[in-house]
This record gives sequence, structure tokens and C-alpha cells, in this order.
Amino acid sequence: MKSSIMKCGSCGKYTMSQVCPACGSQTFCALPPRYSPADRFQRFRLAKLEVSKDGKNNGQ
Repeated sequence: MKSSIMKCGSCGKYTMSQVCPACGSQTFCALPPRYSPADRFQRFRLAKLEVSKDGKNNGQ
């Protein structure tokens, strides 16, 4: 399922096109990914998030 609402990464404006009409840069989907309780890769994403918050690897 693809969303029709897009957001510009540069200026932060919302649009329905692939290219921002205000600044001309590439847009991306404005909605977050769908949540699944049976997500097999959740622990890897959480570990990556923890590393990026701390700025170090935490021995893993």
C-alpha cells in the first residue's frame, strides 16, 4: 500500500508529488511504517537505535 501524502526532506512541506513544488528536492512518504507485533527484526532496529543514541557500540 502506497501513501499519496509525501513530505519534502529539505523544506518540510507536504505535497502529493514525487518532487517538491516549492524547492524542487525529492520527497518521501510522510507516514510511518506499519507496526507488526510479529516483527522479526525489531531487536536489530532497537540495537541500532541504542547505538545511535549513545554514539558507541556498547560491546555488540
